[in-house]
Amino acid sequence: MENKARPCNGGSARWQVSVGALPWPDETRAWDRELVKRKQTAAERERMASQATFDREPIVPGRLEPGWREVARRVELARRPQPEGARNPALRFLLGELGELGEPIRRALHPPLAIAHARNRRVVVLLPGFGTSPWRMRYMARQLERAGHTVKRWGMGFNLGVSPELFERLSERIRSIHERYGESMMLVGWSLGGVFARELAKRHPDLIGKVITMGSPFSGSPYDNNAWRIYHLVAGHPVDAPPVEAQLSVKPPVETVAIWSPRDGIVSPRASCGQPGERDRAIAVRCTHVGFPNSPECIRAVLAELDRSE
Repeated sequence: MENKARPCNGGSARWQVSVGALPWPDETRAWDRELVKRKQTAAERERMASQATFDREPIVPGRLEPGWREVARRVELARRPQPEGARNPALRFLLGELGELGEPIRRALHPPLAIAHARNRRVVVLLPGFGTSPWRMRYMARQLERAGHTVKRWGMGFNLGVSPELFERLSERIRSIHERYGESMMLVGWSLGGVFARELAKRHPDLIGKVITMGSPFSGSPYDNNAWRIYHLVAGHPVDAPPVEAQLSVKPPVETVAIWSPRDGIVSPRASCGQPGERDRAIAVRCTHVGFPNSPECIRAVLAELDRSE
């Protein structure tokens, strides 16, 4: 930019600055255009962000996003005080569950489990516990197959709690297996999987011949365990208000056996043993809750019950 100075008329000592063709107006217009462009870009980013997720609500300052609201709701469920009268296993038994971490080493150091051939070969469906998958029951499945039984997975992957959709898919799975083999099947459920097995037998007593539960909390208060807070956090509903209709303590109309352990550190032994009338028989074994699927004593008890089936 070039400024030229010339004296004012009359030869005065004052000088008048003559500004040439200054680019100020052009620069101002360019800056205005850039500002408008930036505002449009910001508005476009906000519009794209609002459409990035299906059914996403508009962003309102001071409000949590839908996903965070759900997390907060589940955290509040987990922070509920334990109801009066609930009986949890003692802390020493809960800490004893950690010993199951060394189970693969112990199994490698011991000879294979002696398994007798089954007198009556059965179709057996294994239902895993909460937070686990069929992978955690593979050792038990191999031993049952060694005895001559046909073992099927439940087909639902990880057990992350109950839902109406899950029960519908389980019912379809049970019907499919029955159509394939043409005989009543035996349900063996570990922990929450045993609760599912009892409820399935109530819905399909014509398809299921027997239910065997292992450390399943079907009796007493649904808070009689050390896992209900984790269940609330993961499943998103309270243990005493499941999204499906269920009466846990009511015995299914088929033969029902409860295997329980006084060393269980997760589920209260009273809840997994049950009362007379809530099951046909109760069998005590000595193992941790996590160790039910790998316990030789528990596996032998399951094999004995399968042989007792009519």
